Amino acid sequence: MGGGSHMQTVLVAPGVKGKKVISFTRDAGLKDKDAVAGLIRSIVAAAASSGPAQRSAFHVLDLAKVVDLFWAWRRALPDVRPYYAVKCNPEPALVGALAALGAGFDCASRAEIEAVLALGVHPRSIVYANPCKPEPHLEYAAEVGVNLTTYDSEEEVAKVKRCHPKCELLLRIKGPDGGKAKVDLGTKYGAHAGEVAPLLRAAQRAGLNVAGVSFHVGTGASCTDVYRGAVKSARAAFDAAVAMGMPPMRVLDIGGGFTAGAAFDEAAAVINDALEQHFGDLPCVEVIGEPGRYFAEKSFTLAARVIGKRTRGEVREYWIDDGLYGSLNCILMDYYVPRPRPLATPRPGERTHTSTVFGPTCDSLDTVVTGYQLPEMSVGDWLIFEDMGAYTTAAGSKFNGFDTSEIKIYVAYSN
Repeated sequence: MGGGSHMQTVLVAPGVKGKKVISFTRDAGLKDKDAVAGLIRSIVAAAASSGPAQRSAFHVLDLAKVVDLFWAWRRALPDVRPYYAVKCNPEPALVGALAALGAGFDCASRAEIEAVLALGVHPRSIVYANPCKPEPHLEYAAEVGVNLTTYDSEEEVAKVKRCHPKCELLLRIKGPDGGKAKVDLGTKYGAHAGEVAPLLRAAQRAGLNVAGVSFHVGTGASCTDVYRGAVKSARAAFDAAVAMGMPPMRVLDIGGGFTAGAAFDEAAAVINDALEQHFGDLPCVEVIGEPGRYFAEKSFTLAARVIGKRTRGEVREYWIDDGLYGSLNCILMDYYVPRPRPLATPRPGERTHTSTVFGPTCDSLDTVVTGYQLPEMSVGDWLIFEDMGAYTTAAGSKFNGFDTSEIKIYVAYSN
């Protein structure tokens, strides 16, 4: 199936079908970011000419980028089915597109399960990947047939037995130290090596089937060799279960934290090599991953409008209508480094000024950049923030009456 066929499949997918989807052209030689900037200019211009002007911040989701990333994943990790981490960005058009392409889904709550099922996804394509679940959420999973979840404590085994006794388990193990991850999830989740056997026995005593093992090395691990150690530890857990007389495990979940680009390609090479070394003799094992930012981050671009300005000597101070309590919360919560650029095409030799950009709330913490070089701007101008899909709108608030959920998302695709 060609790229055009994949896009057609996405355009009729639940979550996408029925939405106004804008097409735009990525000309040969034109960078993706410049093509998206051209689309944003056309959105602003079209709104101004044909109806109420677009006067507030908005995002653009490029579905073609999602398609490109999906097939890049399949080429790099052909034996690993991606289960998109819905927590990263639950936008229905993104989730629906990934479902149409063949992804499964990592859900961490009842609301996420509901959202995915509403798009026609089969419960078998959902892993309830939260090692510590509220009882009502677990009971809901039982009602709708989501029958695979993670655990890393004996208390969770008892809870699953009580609330969802037909559920199968994935033992979440702690990834090795030394990955130099930006976000180390091992401080909160994952069984230590000495806890693996007792946790397997706890499930065995409860009559619950342990279907496999999961791990997560953390977000943005710069030392990709950590995957080798994690896969090796997972195989040890597989072997321990067999030694206890438990049914052979059949699922290996390698977690998420991937970022598209060279770092992902490097990690994929290590993972493929480790899978061959440690699971090559178990061809029936299904390997899945939980990518979130890999798909979401680069697929979204934010356009924020300048709503205020102050000049203090040579310094320029601007206010925009999104900030750290909105989708730019990723600056604090997700190590995002903002590099805003004006939507207006820069003029040759245009002078820049040391600038500060504030968000719209009354909190001084709501500061997007300081000491940043920008050309002279005016109220009503726009700033573009690229790579704004991961842990942005999903983690925004309503603080000061600025509601992140009201930020419009334009769905588009480039050709």
